[in-house]
Amino acid sequence: MSREFQVWAPQSKSVVVVVGTSGTDAVEIAMDPGEHGWWHATVRTDGPVRYGFRLDGSDQVLPDPRSLRQPDGVHELSAIFDHTEHRWQDAGWTGRPLSGGLIYEMHIGTFTPEGTLDAAIGKLDHLVAIGVEFVELLPVNGFNGIHNWGYDGVLWYTVHEPYGGPAAYQRFVDACHQRGLAVIQDVVYNHLGPSGNYLPEFGPYLHDAHANTWGSSVNLDGPDSDTVRRFIIDNALMWLRDYHVDGLRLDAVHALMDHRAEHLLSELSAEVDVLSAHVRRPLTLIAESDLNDPRMITGRESGGYGMTAQWSDDFHHVVHVALTGETAGYYADFGSIGAIAKVLTSAFFHNGTYSSFRGRNHGRAVDLRLTPGSRFVVFTQDHDQIGNRAIGDRLTAQLDQAGLSLAAVLLFTSPFTPMLFMGEEWAASTPWQFFTSHPEPDLGKATAEGRIAEFAKMGWDPDLVPDPQQESTFLNSKLDWAETTEGEHAAVLDLYRRLAELRRERPELTDPRLDHVRTLHDDDERWLTIVRGGVRVLINFDAEPHLLPLPGGRGPVLLETSAGSVLDGEQAQVPGRTAVVIGDAAH
Repeated sequence: MSREFQVWAPQSKSVVVVVGTSGTDAVEIAMDPGEHGWWHATVRTDGPVRYGFRLDGSDQVLPDPRSLRQPDGVHELSAIFDHTEHRWQDAGWTGRPLSGGLIYEMHIGTFTPEGTLDAAIGKLDHLVAIGVEFVELLPVNGFNGIHNWGYDGVLWYTVHEPYGGPAAYQRFVDACHQRGLAVIQDVVYNHLGPSGNYLPEFGPYLHDAHANTWGSSVNLDGPDSDTVRRFIIDNALMWLRDYHVDGLRLDAVHALMDHRAEHLLSELSAEVDVLSAHVRRPLTLIAESDLNDPRMITGRESGGYGMTAQWSDDFHHVVHVALTGETAGYYADFGSIGAIAKVLTSAFFHNGTYSSFRGRNHGRAVDLRLTPGSRFVVFTQDHDQIGNRAIGDRLTAQLDQAGLSLAAVLLFTSPFTPMLFMGEEWAASTPWQFFTSHPEPDLGKATAEGRIAEFAKMGWDPDLVPDPQQESTFLNSKLDWAETTEGEHAAVLDLYRRLAELRRERPELTDPRLDHVRTLHDDDERWLTIVRGGVRVLINFDAEPHLLPLPGGRGPVLLETSAGSVLDGEQAQVPGRTAVVIGDAAH
């Protein structure tokens, strides 16, 4: 069998491909230069193949930047992987639109005791039972070490071997589709990890003139950036086409430094739309952006980037502050019940207003008539907002069942696309901490020290920060599935099931029209009333009972988080720290 090997190395004078089935039988073949810096060679091979590239006579053999599999880690030879060998069982899968959906964010390494894709398949029925429709995986591409959040990836086309590698990933997606679950893959195109990043050896993948939080930016607009952009777009299309993934969550797109006439995100969304038409199923692009800029989700025909949706941290912040009272650091501006009302009706809290954390005005207003609320993915907990706390503590560590229930009701009855973080649905007591397993001692030490420095602005005690390099930090973050049937955990799980069911039953709760949301609130008495068509949501954050307005008058109680509410005409007496969802009299 003959195989074609190619690699982009525009700055190299010579390139050799090293091919073999083991380290002792490798052959070295000089590659031929082609157009635009691409090198090519045809090699006759039999059986499993490992390969790598030697640049300009170097002693080091480097893995393929587009490697599909790294059996021995990111520093070693690449392996051939054939996507077409998997016999897909999802021929009847037609995909899911994001609007109306419920997302579940999952980290493969800590979701199950085994920490593998195959083990995660065994828990998918749990997700179906609580009404989940989209499974969002934290990054799975290859990084150095055994366990990691995934944002230190260096080989974007691979699937981390300890998770099961690419074949296990195919099985996982197939299993999701057979249960009616769509899959969203978190991808990181704004930076690379600190160990195993050989891309600069091959060509100008990074732009030293630009930098972001993680170091040099990816070269999106400098010389040779056409091929770098293609590297990213081809990777995105691979997940959606070859792995049958239904959507991508794009990490920190505000760190994509791109000054070209067409932004990378616009170019990417155009190509994804082309693929969507071909595969005949909706394909979703969700941007994580810190900009509060509706241009992300504005159509390309109107000068936007054409993303399907974007994360909205503002929703998290207003709910978190209302329930916990924390106002340090970036929480400082979000302390009122009125802030929740503003987010529910305007999507962004900072929409051109002054951000004290940034020391400047921030954001831009959303056109409420033209922008569906479903284009904003919201959450009360996620991997960042938990894992970037000093000890990785969930809301469970700060709130009792009553407080957790208020957070859940706000999430499920909002006009946005809700997302859960794994274990949230049963008030998991396990933390989710920042963990790494860098084999290099100096890198591990620098990571631990940098972690402590990050918390200075939030006022957290550095002595409490666990060492991310300790294996116990990783093991402590694994879910305890035995909790799902125990006491308060089981009660919270039942509430999440009922809320998901209510959201499916009442079309008002999936109505994405932001200009149809009405709110009333009182900052002194700390209550909020939300009107979603024929559904009224009454939330008393205060410890004392209060009389809340009930627009539209009495109706059937669809759900309440604690007993004791009394409806009387167009008012309702609501106990302290209680939420009540009320239907209209016509139902």
